[in-house]
Amino acid sequence: MTTPVGASGSATGQADDVVLATAYRQWSPLVHGLARRALGDTRDAEDITQQVFLAAWRGRAGYRPELGSPAAWLTGIARRRIADALAARTRRTAVVERLAGRDVAGAPGVEWVVDRVVITQELARLPAPQRTVLRLAYYEDLTQPQIAERTGWPLGTVKSHARRGLSRLRTRLDDTGAAR
Repeated sequence: MTTPVGASGSATGQADDVVLATAYRQWSPLVHGLARRALGDTRDAEDITQQVFLAAWRGRAGYRPELGSPAAWLTGIARRRIADALAARTRRTAVVERLAGRDVAGAPGVEWVVDRVVITQELARLPAPQRTVLRLAYYEDLTQPQIAERTGWPLGTVKSHARRGLSRLRTRLDDTGAAR
């Protein structure tokens, strides 16, 4: 196979499925092995492998054989996905460590509950696109590229919605005196 995942754009319908299946059989062990070694977890490696092939399929028009082999292209995608997964893991660990320092055996303090209610109310007042981006970023722990992929919006649009949404939240929280 000289082109990954139907990069030529000529395959359609059932032929697309065959190209994707062939590429997956050929290169998924490579991608899975990279992810497994980097993440140390088989389930996470399986998730990364699926994400890589989904991203490759969606971005197949961007593959240029003259720039490198399909394996190198897929490895590049895998490295970015692995980095995203490690960053998300680091963020989750930091949140858990912060929460471990709370009052009374891990129970949230009154201030924390009030803050959460206020932020939830202010999020509800944001325009839908800004609210969507911020919820995906902070409640589902997705990176901006992952949000762009999930929503189908360009990365620049996601970044703009995040920036504007955070700015509006900051302004509204400052106006209400809720920000500390």
